[in-house]
Amino acid sequence: MTTSAARPDPAPDEARTGPAPGGARTAPVPDEARTARVPGGARASNTWELSFRLWDSYFAIVWVATLVFVLGTAHPAWHVRLAAGGLLLLLIPWYLLVGRPVLTADAPDERRALGYIAGAVLLFLPPGVLVGETRLMTFALIPQCFIALRLRRALTAATVINIAPVAGWAMLWRPSGQDLFFNTVFAVVTLVFSTALGSWIIRIMEQSLERAALIAELDAGRHEIARLSAAHGALAERERFSREIHDTLAQGFTSLLMLVQAVEAELDRDLPQARLHLALMDETARQNLAEARALVSGGTPADLDGATLPDALRRLAARHGASLDVTGPVRPLPAGTEVVILRSCQEALANARKHAGSSPAITVTLAYTADSLALSVRDDGRGFDPAVPVGGYGLAGLRARAAEVGGTALVRSAPGDGTTVIVCLPVPGSDA
Repeated sequence: MTTSAARPDPAPDEARTGPAPGGARTAPVPDEARTARVPGGARASNTWELSFRLWDSYFAIVWVATLVFVLGTAHPAWHVRLAAGGLLLLLIPWYLLVGRPVLTADAPDERRALGYIAGAVLLFLPPGVLVGETRLMTFALIPQCFIALRLRRALTAATVINIAPVAGWAMLWRPSGQDLFFNTVFAVVTLVFSTALGSWIIRIMEQSLERAALIAELDAGRHEIARLSAAHGALAERERFSREIHDTLAQGFTSLLMLVQAVEAELDRDLPQARLHLALMDETARQNLAEARALVSGGTPADLDGATLPDALRRLAARHGASLDVTGPVRPLPAGTEVVILRSCQEALANARKHAGSSPAITVTLAYTADSLALSVRDDGRGFDPAVPVGGYGLAGLRARAAEVGGTALVRSAPGDGTTVIVCLPVPGSDA
């Protein structure tokens, strides 16, 4: 429920803060608490909303107790007490039909709140003047003043409710000095208690509103984190697919295009060589198909399926006219490490074939050590200047792959001096 929270009269900087009794400023009421909503349109729950039925019960208990005291007292005459009880009965429909909608409204309506409190006071004053015991009802009316009105108006209403019945009763019944003294003391005590109760109500409502704002903020933050996490996951998955496609399918299609060009040039002058290239095209297409199926299923790359890493690299190097040298004790390693080495070798060999020049000599070295695995791909082609920015996705993807498993990728090259790609990955010292 959103209420006016006993706010002070409007001031330039006090539209959402109110001085507590005694001049202390209360905590600001966040705007988010007044319109706090969770995804799906449901209003955010807070303590004040859930506990308002307790106020209904409190009002009913105080009203019943007041009626019992009014009808059970010995003075004044029975018809006066009956009239006072009848006037108290009017408070019930007034509260249910007018008061409760005002007190539980989402948006505070000061005019309706003033009308309700004024009506309640008018219904309360006559029985309060007629029968002193009626003033027990102040304990139900005072909290409503602080719930519905701004602080100054709530204090004014509380003063009227406590003092006016005593003054009217004294003028009507001309009590003794002792009765007047005790009734005056009772009125002052209830006024002080009302102020303390109102201060407590303000704090409870503000805490409720602040908690509602905090819950709404946390909920919004949780949904934002979930959205960002999903977006990050989608981006990471897209980057992974981009690397996989670049290192497998794209390289295979590039090989097919080069083989098609070679076959076209050889059909008229070297038919046996053309047939050899056609067979290589068939093998490359099948390899690409196997890689596509492995990519879709998320399984092991085709080259590593049922083979060791050195065997896969040896077949890969042979397809590019390169040789493989393996050093150190060969042992099974985690699949992620072997995939990074395989893809790095594919990228390095493809780059050597595309950029090193015609028929470069390429050597591939795979070195096993106790705590690392290193791949080196060296060509004696034209080389390039690593300091000059280059386009493309290959080298960046190669470095990203190595970094994902805690490794490094280094490219050494110079114009006219060939190129060396070195990938070094940490691995467990024992068999995986």
